[in-house]
Amino acid sequence: MIVSIEDIQKELIDEFSMFEDWEERYQYMIDLGKDLPLIADQYKTDSNIIKGCQSKVWVHAEMKNDKLVFTADSDAIITKGIIAILIRVFSNQHPKDIINAETEFIDKIGLKEHLSPTRANGLVSMVKQLKLYAIAYQTQLK
Repeated sequence: MIVSIEDIQKELIDEFSMFEDWEERYQYMIDLGKDLPLIADQYKTDSNIIKGCQSKVWVHAEMKNDKLVFTADSDAIITKGIIAILIRVFSNQHPKDIINAETEFIDKIGLKEHLSPTRANGLVSMVKQLKLYAIAYQTQLK
């Protein structure tokens, strides 16, 4: 069964709303980071580092059955949690759906407002990079 980006975003909003304070939400993000589909060491290269992040974040994308599959890693536990959330939303989706996806779920779970300015900028850079991968792969499909 294909789960849409919107459905995954709703799941995340529901999951984050179960926690009463941000300390619990940060812990949940860290836990999500532990389940991140890890990038193979051969892809931990400078060309796969997301620019604009304070910490190192590597992302690799590849097409499998017309779906874009992401793997990632980070050297910081919170950042690893952030990229894990984004990969959960965008991985195994068609590039066109990733390109067109809204990201207001980030605001709805309160992520941006509870991150330091540098982490919030990093979050924007991560979303931008995942969408750039989708654009690159979408052009190959035509």
